[in-house]
Amino acid sequence: MNSHRVGFLTSGLAVTVLLFLILPIVIIFPLAFNSSDYLSFPPESLSVRWVREVVTSPGWLASAWLSLRIAVVATVIAIALSLLTAIALVRGNIRFKHGLYALILLPMIVPNIISAIAMYFFFAEVNDFSSVAEISIGHAVLAIPIATIIIASTLQGVDQRLENAAMTLGATRFIAFRRITMPLIAPGIASACIFAFLSSFDELLVAMFMGDRNTQTLPVHIWSSVTFQLDPSIAAVSAILVLISVAALLAANFLTRKPRA
Repeated sequence: MNSHRVGFLTSGLAVTVLLFLILPIVIIFPLAFNSSDYLSFPPESLSVRWVREVVTSPGWLASAWLSLRIAVVATVIAIALSLLTAIALVRGNIRFKHGLYALILLPMIVPNIISAIAMYFFFAEVNDFSSVAEISIGHAVLAIPIATIIIASTLQGVDQRLENAAMTLGATRFIAFRRITMPLIAPGIASACIFAFLSSFDELLVAMFMGDRNTQTLPVHIWSSVTFQLDPSIAAVSAILVLISVAALLAANFLTRKPRA
């Protein structure tokens, strides 16, 4: 088999895999613009009825606002801890560094249902936080691994001799890091913020275990709607979430793109 044939098969396989991943998401959009009172594919006719109902519904808007607040708080906590962790792992002389990496990545490796159950019993014993605070902390724990990976990989690409040169000219270590290293790793921090925000905004299980009747994030609201009533408003919300996720990923790709020489 010649190389041209291998390249053609590889490209065909890649396209097939991409279509397999994308098609279930693309189907959401025709369902979101369905004019009927129930989910049906293909839709008989198109309408913005259900999108309008979602963006004007007090229940959906309250859940979206709650998810936004929790995601912002979780992102701030996760980025602050991930930045300190990345600095310690990349610049510090720490023993058993690979073991620490494994511990930090544990929330990413362990299934979310296990993490959610563990957090539920932990906060049930502590019982000092509100449901919103518990969900925010839980989401921050899940976001720390990916944020640490992104910031640490960005920090590894910065030459530490730049900081050393600044300190030889009289700058303290903190000033050298703030004035030199921080601007260089700012795109990585921004990208980590986007992924941490998305991991919190789209998370279901922790919010389901930690929340109560008055604390329903957007994913929990979607899950409840799927369980008790199945109408095209669920597809409309899902389509909006897909657009938000795609926009955030495009922004992260733009921020991490290296300028051409």
